[in-house]
Amino acid sequence: MKKSKGPLILHSLYWVVILFIILLGLFTGSEKHTLRYYAISFGLFGVINVSLFYINYIILIPQFIKRKKKYVLYVVCFIILIAASALLKTVVAVLYPKELMEYTMDLQRKPIPVNNYFIAEIFICGFFLVSSCIIKFAADWFATENIQRNLESERREMELQFLKSQLNPHFLFNSLNNIYSLAYQKSDKTADAIMKLSEIMRYMIYESNTPTVSLSKEVDYLTNYIELQKIRFKDGAYIQLTLNGEIDDQKIVPLMLISFVENAFKHGVVTDPAEPVKINIIANQKILHFSVINKKNQQNKDALGGVGLINVERRLQLIYPDRYKLNVVNSATHYTCELMIDI
Repeated sequence: MKKSKGPLILHSLYWVVILFIILLGLFTGSEKHTLRYYAISFGLFGVINVSLFYINYIILIPQFIKRKKKYVLYVVCFIILIAASALLKTVVAVLYPKELMEYTMDLQRKPIPVNNYFIAEIFICGFFLVSSCIIKFAADWFATENIQRNLESERREMELQFLKSQLNPHFLFNSLNNIYSLAYQKSDKTADAIMKLSEIMRYMIYESNTPTVSLSKEVDYLTNYIELQKIRFKDGAYIQLTLNGEIDDQKIVPLMLISFVENAFKHGVVTDPAEPVKINIIANQKILHFSVINKKNQQNKDALGGVGLINVERRLQLIYPDRYKLNVVNSATHYTCELMIDI
């Protein structure tokens, strides 16, 4: 599972800002400090401040708040940590008063009272602990969001694979039924039907495993399917396939259109030359307009006929959210499916 970069960015920005504030104070101040001052302020006190931040970040919050939910104990440890750190800094300052407890004012060295120094360090230590809490909860939020996104992505991928696994056997089941009918009738078209099915299955197994395919390949797949279906009709099947636009230059998710065509063959009238099945594909400026219009077969009441369409609509919701429009018109005599996809 891919890790979020949010916590790393938060930590980096935080310490860059702290370092910038410190350097800004040094370069804009009028006082000149000794090497010992820099060693104590940036060395010892810097280690204490960073330790405060990460003790709270790594130990206190995870142990007492996240896991054990012992809020009172956390507050006690929080206060003790601030007091102990401020006291340690004050002791060091008392040991080196000229470097840490005096400041220049009107060209005179003025001593800072010990209690004032201690109170100031309490606020400084408290700042690092409080900011540690803010960064920790923000980082956890980023991590939680990242986990949710990864889980959602994995869930969607699993659902898509499941829908695709349903689609392929569904198509194969119908095609084998057609070929069985031809073989039972000892039709000369059986060999051609098997060859067409072989080409279709090659596309479904080897070429449709990529996220997208060329729209022209998908159209070839539809054409093979139509030719396979035509073989089983003795009186002929009448299909008008119209292609317009930039068919060769567009990409589409594989096996997205087949269910609409399959539905027309399964539930429509394809043997009426006066009202052929009309399939239109128009691809212009990254917009695919696909439509299928067929005369309804009033005697076909197969309850399982909608499985393919249900699956393809779910796939559209997962792959093209807010980028597709599906309009289905089920009139008394005709069935019309219109699909527009921003591809």
